[in-house]
Amino acid sequence: MADMLDWTSADSEKLDIATYEKRAEEMAGRLREETSAGRLPFLTMPYMAKLKQELADLKERFKGFDHMLLLGIGGSALGARALQKAFFPQQDQPDHTCPCLWIADNVDAYALEAYLAKLDPTKTIVVTVSKSGGTIETVGQYFILKEWAQKHLGDAWTKHMLLVTDEEKGFLRGEANKHGIHALPVPDHLGGRYSVLSAVGLIPAAFMGIDIDALVEGAREIVGPLTEDNLSGKVLEQHSAFQLAAWAAALQDKGFDEMIFFAYIPLWASFGDWFAQLWAESLGKEGKGSQPIPAIGVTDQHSVNQMFMDGIRNKACLFLTCPNLPAGPRFPADLPDQFDYVRNKDFGELIQAEALGTRMALSQNGVPLVEMRMGEDGPKQAGKLIALLGTATILTGWLMGINPLDQPAVELGKRLAKARMNADGLEEEKADLNNFLTADRDIREF
Repeated sequence: MADMLDWTSADSEKLDIATYEKRAEEMAGRLREETSAGRLPFLTMPYMAKLKQELADLKERFKGFDHMLLLGIGGSALGARALQKAFFPQQDQPDHTCPCLWIADNVDAYALEAYLAKLDPTKTIVVTVSKSGGTIETVGQYFILKEWAQKHLGDAWTKHMLLVTDEEKGFLRGEANKHGIHALPVPDHLGGRYSVLSAVGLIPAAFMGIDIDALVEGAREIVGPLTEDNLSGKVLEQHSAFQLAAWAAALQDKGFDEMIFFAYIPLWASFGDWFAQLWAESLGKEGKGSQPIPAIGVTDQHSVNQMFMDGIRNKACLFLTCPNLPAGPRFPADLPDQFDYVRNKDFGELIQAEALGTRMALSQNGVPLVEMRMGEDGPKQAGKLIALLGTATILTGWLMGINPLDQPAVELGKRLAKARMNADGLEEEKADLNNFLTADRDIREF
């Protein structure tokens, strides 16, 4: 079954999508310019042939390890976790032994102490991911794991380390050069939220045995037409990524400033968290953008769906489904009469019915909705989804008149945190911090 977008409930007739569709030639020209200049490796993937060879070599090395501990945050971890949950669910199931992927993506002393105490250092490889090599939440954990490995492994500690960072500069690149640690590059112009189909996400995928070729094949099916030297506005106008971008930009013009990502493929629910960073960090700029809201079907029908259905009419929805999910066990024939409607039916039919009911209810309650209907729930389809949403995000940003590839506001909080830790320099931030901490506070017990 083919992968489809169902636009029936998108409310396109209520939106001024035509204003953005008229800009297809302009957007095609910008894509031609950016790809030819090497500024969109998310689309062109010029690094892939070399990376696949490196991953093939690493897979042999990984056979000596039971555990991979991934140190990363934000885009350095969200894609890996989405792939893990989607295609390596056995780690969350009873009686699973190894291999195991552990992701340290927060400043969490409880979790870090558990890794140090319970992981076998002789069977663990630590992968540290930071493009800049200076992300303190990640590099700080690297310092601690480095000491742990040196203590338990002696001179062999470097064989249990893998770095993913800038090809030429930064602290982690210096560590690789100084100690001879194997390091793979994060290509220039590839921001973390767009990096899942690079070494950032594909190293843990290779460790788990996920079909990397299928992931990349799916992505290339989406981005291939957009990287042609002769890309025209006419071709772009028919591309699903541009159609989603025009829809998203037109929605914001009408006050739809929240975008729900409702996943009715349970194992793919973590793609909602990946999408939330992608959408928020790319488009939340200059007072513009729509707030992404990850939601899990069926779980969130019993929680936040009340707000979606009956709250402020400012929400649109990307609704993820797959009609070919496993059938599962059958409901028994001997059931109370009040449940006779599920007698002898497959358990898997229930999520399909729930998805249909929720999708119809959202549409009837004024939520513009595009259904992303995947023909299968395999790696190729995941690659297509990653490429489709990433490309649509870039095009949406350009249509909005903002840069979807930077994240300037995020840096302020990072500088203030460094000032709190008394990092060198940052005198202005330290003064602001002192003013904030010494101001009169309105504090009340509860």
